[in-house]
Amino acid sequence: MSLPLDSDLLRTFLAVADTGNLTRAADAVRRTQSAVSMQIRKLENQIGLPLFERHSRGVVLTAQGRRLVDNARRIVALLDDTAAAMRLPALDGSVRIGISEEYINSTLPKALGAFAAVHPGVEVTVQQGISMSNLAALEAGEIDIAVVFEPGGRTRNEVLMVDPTVWVTSDQHGTHERQPVPIATYTYVEGGWCDDLAMRSLKKRGIESRIAYVSRTSSGLIAAVVSGLAIAPLSRSAIPPGCRELTEEDGFGIIDMSNVVLRIRREDRSPTVDAMADAIRRAFAAG
Repeated sequence: MSLPLDSDLLRTFLAVADTGNLTRAADAVRRTQSAVSMQIRKLENQIGLPLFERHSRGVVLTAQGRRLVDNARRIVALLDDTAAAMRLPALDGSVRIGISEEYINSTLPKALGAFAAVHPGVEVTVQQGISMSNLAALEAGEIDIAVVFEPGGRTRNEVLMVDPTVWVTSDQHGTHERQPVPIATYTYVEGGWCDDLAMRSLKKRGIESRIAYVSRTSSGLIAAVVSGLAIAPLSRSAIPPGCRELTEEDGFGIIDMSNVVLRIRREDRSPTVDAMADAIRRAFAAG
């Protein structure tokens, strides 16, 4: 049975990865160079794979090391955030969140789990909806926090991440190779989102297409893609397993750049709402 990864070993691993040098890493974690070397060997033994290649000028990550580094950063950041949050008094009251479907099963559970661990007495309500309805609910005072999409580029609002809209196809079915290309979309009305962005991107590239599936939700579009029925415009972060983005090499490319924005109601803002907003920020930052 494999041993659980020690957070102290992960911190040393990140120090070596960031500095590329055992001596500088030792200074960063306030240990001797021999102790750092021992910790790296211990971590490599636990994982069963080499994490660094040694050179005369220092060390570089192996392919296995590069795979570990992002997860290690998330683990260490979560531990640090949890430790900091636990030193704060538990909050009560309520907080209402409106969020797009794309993040309801991915990023939001991370935020809710971390928040509930520290503030179990807070009553949390989640409203799933499109950005327009969430913004309207925020303006009406029906929710406290909204995570919404807006066009990419400069903005006065707080951007959590940039999540491009891309064409997505099934690896197994190769749906994008059919002629005309079957597509799934949210709407298909003159002047609608599909006409203005997704359909225009196809026309610009001279790609003939036909509407094969219409859905009101992203989950419907994902089902069409996974089944091989159609390709669909999806947020890059929402690409399901077994599917991939259609890139410039495939003759497609990015449809649109979207900012994922955090909006907070200004009136009657409470420490509970601010704490939940912080949890959402951390969840998006962790990826």
